[in-house]
Amino acid sequence: MPRLALFDLDNTLLAGDSDHSWGEFVCRRGLVDAQAYEARNNAFYADYCAGQLDVVAYQNFSQEILGRSSLAQLAQWHAEFMQEVIEPLILPKGEALLAQHRAAGDLLVIITATNRFVTAPIAARLGVDTLIATECGMQDGRYSGQITGTPCYQHGKVLRLQQWLAETGHSLEDSYFYSDSRNDLPLLEAVSHPVAVDPDEVLRATAEARGWPVLSLR
Repeated sequence: MPRLALFDLDNTLLAGDSDHSWGEFVCRRGLVDAQAYEARNNAFYADYCAGQLDVVAYQNFSQEILGRSSLAQLAQWHAEFMQEVIEPLILPKGEALLAQHRAAGDLLVIITATNRFVTAPIAARLGVDTLIATECGMQDGRYSGQITGTPCYQHGKVLRLQQWLAETGHSLEDSYFYSDSRNDLPLLEAVSHPVAVDPDEVLRATAEARGWPVLSLR
């Protein structure tokens, strides 16, 4: 089995947060009540940054638009979102780090709290085939507009990874995980090689206290 190289996505491989940016995108396009939506989107993001996010409430808020839109319309919006918003956020040093692990024969995995609708095209753009993300409910061939399964957030990220390990036979032996966020401390503590990437204050202090590498991809 190849060694695992795990990567957080938002503010790690991207110079921004794709979930929050999607909310800003739908506001700009007039797809929601922009003033009310932006206020809630910003409040949820502040809670995330503080490590206090109610992830189920946030996901049900952000996925509501999926439940009232056709798959074709969503695909069109997302293609425009990729072009306008995500491409400028992709970090060349992040792509180089992915390439370094790929060349070493490691299995690349993006593991993110952001939902699969938002992140699957981004992972594909980065050339990463394995994505573990918060899941979107489906009903009768379209999105339900609500989260399903265990959110891939904080300890839930560890649980989701453990499920994937059990299903695939991979292990965390000699594994790497790159993240910017205090919310990922449970998974950083579980891997062999935790790496703090442009970390928030809490993660930076923890990394320095524990002797973890700290790097910048900015």
